[in-house]
Amino acid sequence: MPYQPNELLFNHFRDNGIDLSKIDEQLQLVAPSSANLPLYRDMMLTVLRMAHDDTNRWHAKITLQAMRELDHAFRALARYKGRRKVTVFGSARTPVEHPMYALARELGAALARSNLMVITGAGGGIMAAAHEGAGTDHSLGFNITLPFEQHANPTVDGTDKLLPFHFFFIRKLFFVKEADALVLCPGGFGTLDEALEVLTLIQTGKSPLVPVVLLDSPGGTFWQDALNFISHQLEGNRYILPSDMKLLHLVHSAEDAVEEINQFYRNYHSSRWLKNQFVIRMHHPLSDAALLDLQDGFADLRLTGKYQQQADSNVEREEGNFSHLTRLTFAFNGRDQGRLRELVDFINLPENWAKPRPMHTTPHAREALRTT
Repeated sequence: MPYQPNELLFNHFRDNGIDLSKIDEQLQLVAPSSANLPLYRDMMLTVLRMAHDDTNRWHAKITLQAMRELDHAFRALARYKGRRKVTVFGSARTPVEHPMYALARELGAALARSNLMVITGAGGGIMAAAHEGAGTDHSLGFNITLPFEQHANPTVDGTDKLLPFHFFFIRKLFFVKEADALVLCPGGFGTLDEALEVLTLIQTGKSPLVPVVLLDSPGGTFWQDALNFISHQLEGNRYILPSDMKLLHLVHSAEDAVEEINQFYRNYHSSRWLKNQFVIRMHHPLSDAALLDLQDGFADLRLTGKYQQQADSNVEREEGNFSHLTRLTFAFNGRDQGRLRELVDFINLPENWAKPRPMHTTPHAREALRTT
């Protein structure tokens, strides 16, 4: 049976003689001012429908465990909502003496200096090195519970920075959901799995656009060989668009990796869909000339209309402290994420920003400024 809106579910129970009139009353008592009441109502109705059908104990156990893990992770990570985070992937088998271990440790330290938190799977190798460099205050570990003995790395083990997960799919969800950027170091099947999944989610628009940085040691060919394959086989056979290659950036130093991330957020803040319009939040408005260049240079990204710039927005006050940010809105086609990355690079160029308006001061104030 396909997903049913709450009213259809409510009617389903009513037609079966089940009175659920108190659901809304109870929700109002628990969360009287929440805008999410319709969502919570749907959740409760869905669980009640599962209980009504009562077909499979295994399904019920999976649902319960998944809901508990989601709730626990949401609560634990709420403390760090205001901080940008970078997920680092790489082999757990990388030995301490390997050049990539030292480079991952440098990466963690450089990210911490930029006040970026480092998320890893909390294991050894690259994960341990990145956390070691970042330190406990700038680290988060998403560990997986396995049937055999497994320990988290010393940086997060025994701290409140360690989150255990039972399901791989929920753990992977939070690796991407919490990431404002991703750094991929050389690794095995798991690293390649994460790399391709992240790229698929971004390319298809299922995950917000974020920097994806491939980090290799100087002279290393791990990611260059992978890029050669992608370019020759995937792009060459038109399995991906040429612009999709813009979603990846190869670097060979920790400083360049962090610079790529910081550059991405120089002007770009975040984005969201608002009905049929795509909204990009920016720290600085674009100049009139840059906005004119956008209309022609990135016309292929629009379905209809033009790019519109707004100084602020009262519509999004529920989103947090973002209402002061400048909005760039347009009817995005939703497909060309690589071209969208090129647009973000365009708005991040300082020469495309509007010049600050001069302050309006009195002659006396201007004279005082000249003499100070």
